[in-house]
Amino acid sequence: MVNRFGARKGRTGFSAYGLAGALLIAAPLAGPASGQVRPAPARPPAAAIPNTPLPDQRTALKMLWGIMAAVDQANRTGNYSVLRDLGTPAFQATNNPANLAAIFAGLRNQQADLSDALMVSPSWEISPRMVSSTVLRMRGSFPLRPQSIAFDLLFAWDREWRLEGVAIQAIPAAH
Repeated sequence: MVNRFGARKGRTGFSAYGLAGALLIAAPLAGPASGQVRPAPARPPAAAIPNTPLPDQRTALKMLWGIMAAVDQANRTGNYSVLRDLGTPAFQATNNPANLAAIFAGLRNQQADLSDALMVSPSWEISPRMVSSTVLRMRGSFPLRPQSIAFDLLFAWDREWRLEGVAIQAIPAAH
C-alpha cells in the first residue's frame, strides 16, 4: 500500500528502525514502548502557501528537541496539555490530554528518558523536508544507549510551525 506521499507501507506501517510512520500518514507504532498520536482528519487540499518557510538546520533542530522535551515532560508529569497545545487546531481537536496519555503509556511505562535526546544530534533517515505545500516531515533517531529513540514528526505551517503528528519509540541500541 502507498500513502498519499508515495511512501510504501505494510500492514503495521513503515518499517525503518522498527518505527511506524508518522501519524497523519501511517498506521500506529508497534510494540509496548511506542507513542503515536492518532491522525487528524484529512483536511481539504489547501492552496499552496507561497511564503511557507523551510526551516534552517538550527530551527529544525529546535523544533525536534522542543517536541522531545514536551513528550518527556508530559511522560514525567502525566500532564499532556502542553504537548497538545503545541499542535495544530486539527491535532488539538483529534487529541485530548487523556488520549495522549494513553497513546504514550507504553513509552512512559518503559521509563524511556527522552531528555538524553536533547544532548545529541539526531541521525536523519528523512532530513527535514516539505511533503506538501504546508507540511514538513522529519524522521530519524537519537543514537543513545541502552535505547535509541526513534522519531517521526510532522509540522504544519500556519504563520508558525505547529505539531501535526508525532511518533516516538524507544528501541534497543545496536551492539
